[in-house]
Amino acid sequence: MVEPSPAIDPDSRSAPSPDQWSSSPPKTAVSLVIPARNEARNIAWVLEQIPDSITEIILVDGSTDATLITARSSRPDIKVVPQQGIGKGCALRAGFLAATGDVIVMMDADGSMSPQEISHYVHFLENGYDFVKGSRFIGGGGSLDITRIRRWGNRFLLMVFNAIYHTRLTDLCYGYCAFHRRYLEHLNLCATGFEIEAEMTVRAMQAGLRIAEVPSLELPRRAGQSNLRAIHDGTRVLRTVVRGHRLGALRAGGAQPAPNTPPGVAMGSS
Repeated sequence: MVEPSPAIDPDSRSAPSPDQWSSSPPKTAVSLVIPARNEARNIAWVLEQIPDSITEIILVDGSTDATLITARSSRPDIKVVPQQGIGKGCALRAGFLAATGDVIVMMDADGSMSPQEISHYVHFLENGYDFVKGSRFIGGGGSLDITRIRRWGNRFLLMVFNAIYHTRLTDLCYGYCAFHRRYLEHLNLCATGFEIEAEMTVRAMQAGLRIAEVPSLELPRRAGQSNLRAIHDGTRVLRTVVRGHRLGALRAGGAQPAPNTPPGVAMGSS
């Protein structure tokens, strides 16, 4: 297994210009995976904002309220996958397996992520990157929803991640991501909860994928309460990051990186 190399200087690579992001519709088939748990008051707004260029919308439903009925009323063409197991990780993994597009995009059902940003992610995937993740903490990004404890927790977890994986990510605990479906098997996901977002980044680094961060604005949840438990889920994220590093070191067996070591992380301009 190729070990992830240190992140390169963002200014040393020619990244796609942001003014090109929405200049043309995606050329690839895009599957949008949305996990939902009791989001009846939010899901219609999310679905109404999704661009027509998206090939398929997959709702992984683990709700006991009217989320499914509302979703089908808004988008009769939606593909519904019943959630097996408990937790966001279980939901996302089920959605990924049901996807048929060339590219998979994942986003939340609470209205905190704008579907209009999808083209940013797809553009980078169409221009040489394998895994693209949103960042609230680079130029052009931001959060109107994050609490003080979540911000501190994210900073701590990000510091640990960057230290042990020798990279320079700017955001770790944010679930707006996209990747080429052909790499799903290489990600080898097994997380069941919110830690799946960190697990995906860990596995992408270990697989030597070309990673880009793009600015994203996190909006306030439109209605209801988040299912995230900051301390409990933050602890799970930390375990995932540390355990992933240990397992990666064991699998590598001390092997040296390949001659053409894949680049690390590039930052999208704001």
